[in-house]
Amino acid sequence: MSDLRTAVLFAAVLTTGLSAGLFYVWSYSVMPGLARASDRSFVETFQHMNRAMMNGWFALSFGGAIVLLLLAGGLLLGADGDQRSKALPWVIAALALYAAMLVITFAVNVPLNDELDAAGAVDQIKDLAAVRERMEDRWVRWNNVRSVVSVLSFGCVTWALLQYGRATGKG
Repeated sequence: MSDLRTAVLFAAVLTTGLSAGLFYVWSYSVMPGLARASDRSFVETFQHMNRAMMNGWFALSFGGAIVLLLLAGGLLLGADGDQRSKALPWVIAALALYAAMLVITFAVNVPLNDELDAAGAVDQIKDLAAVRERMEDRWVRWNNVRSVVSVLSFGCVTWALLQYGRATGKG
């Protein structure tokens, strides 16, 4: 059972890290780059990136992280006292932070993405500046928040794996 717990924690670290990295990259490079683009380029590029992101690889890391964090927590409930007490609080923290990122994503960023997509093709949008203005600042602000909470989640689950390894003599 110890090997299964280790494997699940490791997979949770990987998937949580991939999600954190994605949002972090959007915060420090993608959105600052798009901020320098014309309204037309911003809207068109953002629409294309949103559509391209909806694929199986994204779903595997984004959705897989929460599943693996839940599974890791459940498996740690059955661990001996020292293993559980050292790792489980960190998994719970990682889970809470990742859940916060999901709430932000589905309450703020996805609706803004959908609104931008619903505006239609850039050739059909009469006021590209207004479309951009309705979403850019709010999207960036909340993406920065979800970047921070997802990076913290990644840090917590990584620390949980390290603590679990130490408690089992494998770290």
